[in-house]
Amino acid sequence: MSKKCVIITAPGFQDEEVVYPYYRLMEEGHSVEVATKDGAVVYGKYGVPARATMATTELKSSNFDCVVLPGGFEAPDRVRLLLEVQEFVREMDQQKKLVAAICHGPWIMISAGICKGRKMTAFWSIEADMRNSGADYQHKVPVVIDNNFITSPHYNNNGDFMKAVVSYLNNK
Repeated sequence: MSKKCVIITAPGFQDEEVVYPYYRLMEEGHSVEVATKDGAVVYGKYGVPARATMATTELKSSNFDCVVLPGGFEAPDRVRLLLEVQEFVREMDQQKKLVAAICHGPWIMISAGICKGRKMTAFWSIEADMRNSGADYQHKVPVVIDNNFITSPHYNNNGDFMKAVVSYLNNK
């Protein structure tokens, strides 16, 4: 059964962490939106464009089954400042919908205040942030699944990350 997914990003995203999840979800027959501030086209670290299909102000948890939060330290640092994204991610978690984040993407989950007591991983440089948020940080693992959270530390783990995301969506 097709699920509705959204990838939320900003300028300076890690190209592989937007492109691979986008196409992988589409391959499985899921619909994929791309949300950016003001619905603007944004560019990754290596110049790949992410063409927005919606603005972050249009995000409604009732419209989605899954949110993917890619990394590249610059993009999630920008995204986590958007109050509408924080609220959307909080609501997705409250409704037990899938919140999937890779690399620095968990910063957005930290800013949404949803990490306390959850098993999670992220890029090693934000381990202190993860622990300070109350997350049970899992070091040197390719993917961590904790109920409706799926986290992964690096785009080198894209395969494991997206296998977990696809499996979760296809079994719900």
